[in-house]
Amino acid sequence: MAGFVSRALERFTTEHRDAAGLRQEATRADCCHIADTVERDRVAIHGVLRSVTQRPVDGVTVLEADIDDGSDTVTLIWLGQRRITGIAPGRSLTARGRLGSQAGRKIIYNPAYELDA
Repeated sequence: MAGFVSRALERFTTEHRDAAGLRQEATRADCCHIADTVERDRVAIHGVLRSVTQRPVDGVTVLEADIDDGSDTVTLIWLGQRRITGIAPGRSLTARGRLGSQAGRKIIYNPAYELDA
């Protein structure tokens, strides 16, 4: 029961963070704001995972997670992964990788990441 309560409280807290607060967290983590990034640059971004989905692409399973830092969103894509422990909606993390784009959205393939405690 305690796990359910803590997850519900975390979800409630995450959903109510405002954009300015998320941008401040990114700055404190010494990361760039997603809105200021340029395609093909190596970036370090910090934010909250808004959604996590698994889907097949050309016969390969991919795990996708949308990270929001209050300025914009990037889709993190891990190829060949069905699940990664700790990667869940509402979780804060720092991701590093080369920024690309696909169908008008910003993406990072197979990013290195650090989960917040």
